[in-house]
Amino acid sequence: MVTGNEAPYFAKAQQAGQPVVNDLPKFDLDQYIANYKGRTRVDRLLLIGTTAPLLAPEALRAAVIEAKQGRDVGRYDAVLTAIREILPGDANAAPDSAWIDRTNKQVKAESDRLEMELKGYKNNLIKESIRMGYDDQGQHFHRVGDLVNSVKAYGRMRDYCTTPSHLVIMNSRLINVSIDQGNWLAVQTNVQKLRSPGQPFAEAQRMTAKLSAAMGLALLASGNYKEAAREFIETDPRMVQAKLDDPFDEEAFNEVMTPNDIAVYGGLCALASMDRNELQNQVLENGKFRSYLELEPHIRRAVTFFVSSKYSACLSILQSYRSDYLLDIHLQRHLGEIYFQIRSKAIQQYFIPFSRVTFAALATAFDTDEQTIEHELTSMIKRRHLDARIDLVDHVVLATTVDVRSKVHEDAIKTAGNYERTAHLRILRMEMINAGLEVTDKGKYGGNPTFDDVGIDPFHGVASAGNWLSENVGRSLRSGLRG
Repeated sequence: MVTGNEAPYFAKAQQAGQPVVNDLPKFDLDQYIANYKGRTRVDRLLLIGTTAPLLAPEALRAAVIEAKQGRDVGRYDAVLTAIREILPGDANAAPDSAWIDRTNKQVKAESDRLEMELKGYKNNLIKESIRMGYDDQGQHFHRVGDLVNSVKAYGRMRDYCTTPSHLVIMNSRLINVSIDQGNWLAVQTNVQKLRSPGQPFAEAQRMTAKLSAAMGLALLASGNYKEAAREFIETDPRMVQAKLDDPFDEEAFNEVMTPNDIAVYGGLCALASMDRNELQNQVLENGKFRSYLELEPHIRRAVTFFVSSKYSACLSILQSYRSDYLLDIHLQRHLGEIYFQIRSKAIQQYFIPFSRVTFAALATAFDTDEQTIEHELTSMIKRRHLDARIDLVDHVVLATTVDVRSKVHEDAIKTAGNYERTAHLRILRMEMINAGLEVTDKGKYGGNPTFDDVGIDPFHGVASAGNWLSENVGRSLRSGLRG
């Protein structure tokens, strides 16, 4: 429950325009977070704790425990800051100074040890040992939250990669670090390197599911929903089997997302960017994506309803899961836009057979009120998603009619104008050729045409050339007209 201490924080968050989820989500927090591993567990718990008042105490306390199981002191401080703002009287709000000092010493000792080992490897000039030394450094910096130095270590590792498997390991590590950094351009770059047709890596074929998921996530973060949907729906279903057999299997991508997330991300991006034929052919009839949709049957139902033109049922399902999606670390920033695009497509499809529709009919069809429908229609028209006009007096939306006869006349006049202009230019070129004004490849002395070739006195400058050109062009045109 929201206590008096928690309410002010979330009230300020709402005033600042930050999302606040006051409804309970459909998932159980413990079961939800158990599907993930690594750094994303703390990130997701922290997001839930700072977004959902009802889950804030449980999520933030779990985030403290999770942070102390690692070695990232900076992340632990971020969780403590959130607890002090939301749960100021909680026992976990006080920092564990002993743990912080001990962890800092361990991190420094490990960093020094790895640096000394790397120096020894460099002195011995053994490339494989140097590569492994940089790899160990990169993983260590990633675990402690020093993402910048982690990227640098993996970048230096490139010069010592001698086999394709080494390059695959390096790029896969860079993909994970770049996702934690939020550097989505780097994610796309490293995925493309592993997908390069000129240098096919056999080792990369075993991680095609991870590559598709990472690329889809990067495209989703950049707002390219259609391409993101294509990446997600073409993700190899081997990730589903890896997750079902063992959540920590090498085929899984639990340090970033789960197969359930792929089903949700792919389904929502597809609904926001694809038409009904594409949804039917590329989503519902896609053998690869069917395995993921089975994990989230409500997404499959929503897509099926949209394809069947049952827009109200589709939107109702999505609205019932809105709280869950607002607590997702990758969906939260994009959910408003995705839902708007889905509703816009539904309204467009509903409006096609009619020349005019009342606000009341639209409100009934989409299970909302007339004021909301008016606001949505205004936004759609401003974005050019709907070619229509709004009559606020009669509360109707009118389709923009096109006079076909006038349009045909305009096209005919435009075509005639273009033909006339082309003919004039061709006649002008013919007269210039007849007047000897065509620039030839060679002049009198074997080079480019000179002033002497065309009878221009170079000492009279540009004016002389201009007069000569006007005289000859005028004479040619007059003779042509007389002819």
